[in-house]
Amino acid sequence: MKRLILWFVLSVAIAPHALFAQLIASGPVTNGHHHFNASDIDEHMRFWVDTLGGQAGTFGGNIPIAMFPNALIFMRDQAPTGGMIGSTVNHVAFSVSDLRATVDRVIDSGFEMITETEAPAGVEVIDDIGVIPGDGPVSGIAYVQGPEGIKVEVLEMRAQEDPIISHHIHFFGEDAEAMRAWYIEFFGAVERPGSVNGIIGADLPGLGLSFTADAPGMDGTAGRVLDHIGFEIENLEAFTQELEAKGISLDVPYREIEAIGLSIAFVTDPWGTYIELSEGLDAVR
Repeated sequence: MKRLILWFVLSVAIAPHALFAQLIASGPVTNGHHHFNASDIDEHMRFWVDTLGGQAGTFGGNIPIAMFPNALIFMRDQAPTGGMIGSTVNHVAFSVSDLRATVDRVIDSGFEMITETEAPAGVEVIDDIGVIPGDGPVSGIAYVQGPEGIKVEVLEMRAQEDPIISHHIHFFGEDAEAMRAWYIEFFGAVERPGSVNGIIGADLPGLGLSFTADAPGMDGTAGRVLDHIGFEIENLEAFTQELEAKGISLDVPYREIEAIGLSIAFVTDPWGTYIELSEGLDAVR
């Protein structure tokens, strides 16, 4: 249990203070967005905005999005091929200032609490909340299942000023060390020392990356409810050239979309996580 508490203390060290609905972390590579496939966009928006507390917005004039400090949620009108569990991105995580209120809203909204089955070993679960004892910044955790198999971890950080903030992405794969090394090498993530229950980590500005070794055969993300993750990149064109020089093949080469002030490219990591690289989302408010 002491090692588990240490993990949470280490993992929350990267959590940023943010102005609501802005990408405010700075650096060559920062958190950008999560992009979901949705059979019912209104239901997904109900989950992200009405239930978890994001802010409704639009992008490019008419594309509905949910906005959180340091993360934007995009949705494509397309039925997913599966949920997040079983894919290389097992869940995404947010921290909140009042976990009990968040859990109650989830239940009242008709979404499922899955803390009992998904909490780490050794965490006592009381009324859908995993209790983290001690004086550390995290006092509780919970796991929520949203529409079509979305999985979200919610951590309670009572001292944070914002009601909810993007916190980390959690990858599952056969070789967690190799996964972490890849994100360190190609995206400049900083290794986080230590491990707990097989969980290791690395950090980008405003975003934690967690990695767990799991059974082989995790599916890639493309087509599933979380289709891809997104990183916001400074000087994206040069960054993609550097990736290609290192032997990385781009699924979608660098391109500029002048009408919406956005540049993008896509790449897939060696385990099947589909990643959008963007430049320009930091202008979204």
